[in-house]
Amino acid sequence: MTVAGSFAALSRADLATLVPELLLAGQLIDRSGMAHLIVPFGRTGMTEVAIEEWQAASPWYTRRMQRALGYTGDDVATIFKGLQLDIGAPPQFMDFRFRVDDRDHGEFWLDHCGALMDVEPMGEAYVTAMCHDIEDPTFDATAIATNPHAQCRPIHRPPREPAGRRPHCAWTVTIDPANVPPVVPEHTQILGRTEAVAVRLSTIETGSGGADDYAGPLLSDLRFADFSHSALVRIAEEVCLQHHLLALGFLLAVRKRTDEQSALEITRKQLTGIAGLTAQRIRAALRLPDDLAGLAGVLSVHPLLSPVQYVARTIDGSRDGGGDTARLTLTLARSGPAHRDGGWPALVDAEHLEPLDALVRGVNPRFACEVVADTAEALTVAVVTTAEPAPECVEVAIAKVSSGAGFVFADRGIPLPLTVL
Repeated sequence: MTVAGSFAALSRADLATLVPELLLAGQLIDRSGMAHLIVPFGRTGMTEVAIEEWQAASPWYTRRMQRALGYTGDDVATIFKGLQLDIGAPPQFMDFRFRVDDRDHGEFWLDHCGALMDVEPMGEAYVTAMCHDIEDPTFDATAIATNPHAQCRPIHRPPREPAGRRPHCAWTVTIDPANVPPVVPEHTQILGRTEAVAVRLSTIETGSGGADDYAGPLLSDLRFADFSHSALVRIAEEVCLQHHLLALGFLLAVRKRTDEQSALEITRKQLTGIAGLTAQRIRAALRLPDDLAGLAGVLSVHPLLSPVQYVARTIDGSRDGGGDTARLTLTLARSGPAHRDGGWPALVDAEHLEPLDALVRGVNPRFACEVVADTAEALTVAVVTTAEPAPECVEVAIAKVSSGAGFVFADRGIPLPLTVL
């Protein structure tokens, strides 16, 4: 039988649990990838890659989410709604708080910045690189996706003075026709020509219970349990697409600075680290077993393999006489949009199974992948069980240095409206 292979197979409650996990996993892509840039490019080169990947990806996925959830507009509240559904600002881990003064003026601040907690022990130079060099152009890139005359400017930001200052940073957002829109960088234009930007995802079917959009007032928090099942399916798909767009931006930026083989090697390491960590968190969040059935559930919603409209793949399971999953195979077709874009799935082949091995071992360290068939059309691997558990690979260990690896989401209760329609 074919294992259910999309978000639609999950319950509304499980989707509400999964969406913040996917947002957090998107933020942790950089924790997985940036460490592999220090040696070849230094801190300056690492900073440049971070700027370019977010500049390239965030305007496109920001507009996609606006259209998906029906909150298109050009005001400050629309910018803030976008941040609440952005892998650059996962809820609670990057604890954005908002104030809207009028349609053209507002402020946001971070009561807690998980990224700062990860970088602060590395020293002031790394904090400045993240909170100044990277944030200045990337916050603006996100804001101008909503209004080309929007600007984000700091009120205060790290390095923290005095030490331990809270909130961790605070910013104004101003929309003014006098603000000259920045020139759209070439890397942003290049990413705009990918199939990821234009792929059609699930239509939100209205009337099934819960919110089908975010067209109402800006809320202090998004409580994902308040969305309908259909809306949550689409949100999950869009968030996974954000992962792919960011990874494409990362690969594009790395390619500018090294040869093709090295660029692919670095990006595979990024993918290996985040694939393993994300599998661990998904399995725990959805309370799945560490057997093949649990792995099938993780595979069906893992960002490497989702959304199905972008990643052409098939997950097949067979059962033994007792009804347990006895064999599991994964087929990655080489004809899908993700492969044509040259994204994450295209980095996995018969000679490079490390990302898949990290993923399956995130469910059970005794799992491994073996090639069943490798043709011009597709790669098929079977999941096997080894006698001994494999040690955690270096790439996953690096990704888990982030405090996000063990982050626990809290129920904050009913969110409050921050704007009046």
